[in-house]
Amino acid sequence: MSSIFTKIINREIPGHIVAEDEKHIAILDVNPNAKGHTLCIPKREVNKLFDLEENEYLDLMIFSRKVAKALKKTITCKRIGVSVIGLEVPHVHVHLIPLQDMEDIRFMNKVKMSGEEFEMLVDEIKVYIND
Repeated sequence: MSSIFTKIINREIPGHIVAEDEKHIAILDVNPNAKGHTLCIPKREVNKLFDLEENEYLDLMIFSRKVAKALKKTITCKRIGVSVIGLEVPHVHVHLIPLQDMEDIRFMNKVKMSGEEFEMLVDEIKVYIND
């Protein structure tokens, strides 16, 4: 059965896509810890990060770095935090979270955003994605 991320990749369900290449997609988290919380996902459905082939792992990190740099230019924050947990969705994904303090990375407090706010943020991030 396809993961929710595979369904977004295949355009079966909508997602707030901020970046995409032939092997990866980056989407805004629909239940964000902070404004700009983004998920970087390989298109090939693999459950665990360290089950990726070495080249896939490295490519995902390179893609995530590119997205993180665009996020940092878009969102006012102290830094972009990185987390890989993988318990909720059985499809590798890297969380990129704009941080003001340590609480932002804990997945305890969530930010509410409207559909319009998500779409505006997608457009803002895309401006910097190829810098």
